[in-house]
Amino acid sequence: MRRRRVVRRRLLSWIWLLLASFSLAGLVLFMVQHHHQQQDPSQLILERDTRTENVSPPHLNFTEEVTSASSFARQLGEQMTLAKAYVFIAKEHNNLHLAWELTSKIRSCQLLLSKAAMRGQPISLDEAKPIVTGLSTLIYKAQDAHYDIATTMMTMKSHIQSLEERASAATVQTTLFAQSLAEALPKSLHCLIVKLTSDWLTEPPSRRGLAEDSPRLVDNNLSHFCIFTDNVIAASVVVNSTVSNADHPKQLVFHIVTNRVSYKAMQAWFLSNDFKGSAIEIRSVEEFSWLNASYSPVVKQLLDTDSRAYYFGDQTSQETNSEPKVRNPKYLSLLNHLRFYIPEVYPQLEKIVFLDDDVVVQKDLTPLFSMDLHGNVNGAVETCLEAFHRYYKYLNFSNSLISSKFDPQACGWAFGMNVFDLIAWRKANVTARYHYWQEQNSERTLWKLGTLPPGLLAFYGLTEPLDRRWHVLGLGYDVNIDNRLIETAAVIHYNGNMKPWLKLAIGRYKPFWLRFLNSSHPYLQDCVTA
Repeated sequence: MRRRRVVRRRLLSWIWLLLASFSLAGLVLFMVQHHHQQQDPSQLILERDTRTENVSPPHLNFTEEVTSASSFARQLGEQMTLAKAYVFIAKEHNNLHLAWELTSKIRSCQLLLSKAAMRGQPISLDEAKPIVTGLSTLIYKAQDAHYDIATTMMTMKSHIQSLEERASAATVQTTLFAQSLAEALPKSLHCLIVKLTSDWLTEPPSRRGLAEDSPRLVDNNLSHFCIFTDNVIAASVVVNSTVSNADHPKQLVFHIVTNRVSYKAMQAWFLSNDFKGSAIEIRSVEEFSWLNASYSPVVKQLLDTDSRAYYFGDQTSQETNSEPKVRNPKYLSLLNHLRFYIPEVYPQLEKIVFLDDDVVVQKDLTPLFSMDLHGNVNGAVETCLEAFHRYYKYLNFSNSLISSKFDPQACGWAFGMNVFDLIAWRKANVTARYHYWQEQNSERTLWKLGTLPPGLLAFYGLTEPLDRRWHVLGLGYDVNIDNRLIETAAVIHYNGNMKPWLKLAIGRYKPFWLRFLNSSHPYLQDCVTA
């Protein structure tokens, strides 16, 4: 809760700074527009037909009164805005007496405007004249003190620059705090892992496995899905939602890879829950001895001192103009990059559907396995309906290595729900292409973060576009997704920081995820109430 309050406070500060900078810029423009109109205080009072002074409309629209070019209310508002600018400048030059005089007149002006609004009658000439005259005199006094337009603009420019720098720093801090919240493991999930691990350790060794030698695990007549995650609950929802919407759940096989920390808990959870007869395999990424520094550029980067300092070092000590999201350690996670080694992890399989751990399946996915990919390796939903999802937004096209080989306007696509033809993958040697680009990017000059940029490069020319309804994205950051699009989607994806298992999840999307969570499990109930 304390972190969330800090994030909220930082965010409000950032918004205030931006508004302040816009206000200052507006004041400068206003002063420039009115510079040549300041001739004589008496000329600032617009002449008005005295016959209309005592005529009050029965129902005054004060908004129209303030915006009317001939009203005293508008003239007072303009003079007050100009006076506020000079208050700011006077304080900067330590002329506190002038600042106090201007402030006093501004308050008188605000009081008169408030009274006019309350009584529903326009401001009369007699009411406006002393305030406008007084303000005009003080503004001339400020100009005599050499607070001219040039000085004002220079001062304003300096302050706007300072505010922009503070806003930038506040944005970085806000991103850091939001990222920390998104990465933090909720206490209830930590509690669940501890309880499940304890259960697994007390079970006899004969009951600790999940039919890992079953022939179903390599049967290409079945539908195979792979999930790489260390989040027990997230994996459970993905599996449960998939089998719940399958026409023939016993024909499904799930291959889950986790790390050694979550391995025991993952085993215990899937042993203690029923998933309608589907086959489930749990493995640990650490058992893949071939995935080492001599073979994988990612493993090599994990061992590199500079890379570790960049991704795992103190982010608060970095320059404020660097993007905190770029230095997220998850981008060097073996589980995150394991998607590029699927044919080696499952050498006997011919086709597989990759699912991220932050998706929910809402339709039967088995038709994907009979889909013709036309010789391509990767079946994915394209995301270039908006311009910012094209290649040039992910990759550095100022580098000739990129610009000479790729089209900057090529359409991007999404990881999260992908059907891979592993026979075509091995033939095209996609993993070797991925290795090549990872090695070329050792200095982070081709792209900055994530698995999607190297994926765009490795699968370039090898991706078959799927119907958009197979995979709808954005539920982890976009609050304006059409409900009809969500309801017709085969897979919905909570990509972004607002994951459905976190308190900062977007409320209207969370029920889609909770529907497939086994909340009746006693451990979950105990951990939530604890």
